[in-house]
Amino acid sequence: MSFSSLGLSPQLLKAINALDYKSPTPIQKQAIPEILKGRDLLGIAKTGSGKTASYVLPILSNLKGNTTEKNRNINALVLVPTRELAVQVNEIFQQLSTHLSYPFKSMAAYGGVSINPQMKGLYGVNVLVATPGRLLELIDSKALITNKISVLVLDEADKMLNLGFKAEMDRIFALLPSQKQTLLFSATLSPEVQKIEQLLLQQPIVIKIEDAVEQLDLIQQTGYFVSLEKKGPLLRYLIESKKLHQVLVFTSSTHEADKVSDKLFKNGISSRAIHSKKTQGNRNETLNLFKSGKLRVMVATDLLSRGIDIEFLPCVINYELPRSPKDFIHRIGRTGRAENPGEAITFVTPEDSHHFKVIQKKMKKWVTMVDSENLDF
Repeated sequence: MSFSSLGLSPQLLKAINALDYKSPTPIQKQAIPEILKGRDLLGIAKTGSGKTASYVLPILSNLKGNTTEKNRNINALVLVPTRELAVQVNEIFQQLSTHLSYPFKSMAAYGGVSINPQMKGLYGVNVLVATPGRLLELIDSKALITNKISVLVLDEADKMLNLGFKAEMDRIFALLPSQKQTLLFSATLSPEVQKIEQLLLQQPIVIKIEDAVEQLDLIQQTGYFVSLEKKGPLLRYLIESKKLHQVLVFTSSTHEADKVSDKLFKNGISSRAIHSKKTQGNRNETLNLFKSGKLRVMVATDLLSRGIDIEFLPCVINYELPRSPKDFIHRIGRTGRAENPGEAITFVTPEDSHHFKVIQKKMKKWVTMVDSENLDF
């Protein structure tokens, strides 16, 4: 199946070709035609499945003729859990709108930076991609009008609920018009997500793409038994001996992320940490350096991983295990994407051993283990 068979305009097909999108992913094949019809939709698909384009393309198609007025009435609202994801989604709107035959403007709004430029920038915006807290601040400041919103998208709904945004989301829902198209995307169908589905969606089309555990075949996984004090030396040894570049390292805390990154840097390996305690400018700079290949290692926490979307990321290292098997699958799913092989390495201390067995059982894959005591580092 090709994009041209999905009912998209020639202008959008031109943008798709310019971005070298080969063929629609499963979520795009199923979602785009239904969204074009104006249907409400619940899409369950992991990050990296192409779900952003699956709603961006039909939204851009359906907006035609509704963007002539220049005011503070936005046409479509996309809610996301993190600043990084807001920037990423807005970039996709801008990339896919380059050849439109009508005037179009999108914008990302998020906290951690001054609100004033965002308030000024909202004039004439058709699609706003926002985090819940900053959106409410903009509404309270009378910077935008929500009563003409025709499309609401909740992207990474499970993550927003897990991060405690429910109260903000409930308040936002109350401010939106009752007649609108609502699109709900989530990596998991949790009870909380189901409640939102029942509250917001009207006779929705439900699309569930195969679980992430079934898409791990392209990832070569290796685990290393290692003591806590030897994790740092092992990390440096593997990066250098395997000549790894563009490595994403996961830790469980912001403190550990800084510690690991600093140690790598002091040992001559270009590295930076990215987490919620860094300024937005610092986070953007780090992500851009990493994406461009100018930064060899980026150390991140789970929260920030939702905004890291790199098509050909070669290697992920779990310096520390996450609490949830689903988070583990999400982490290693940063690599082995778009039919390209990837490598995932996991450090397992004696204290982690039982938890890692649980993760492997949930993943339905057993990882080849190496005893780091036998390595010369």
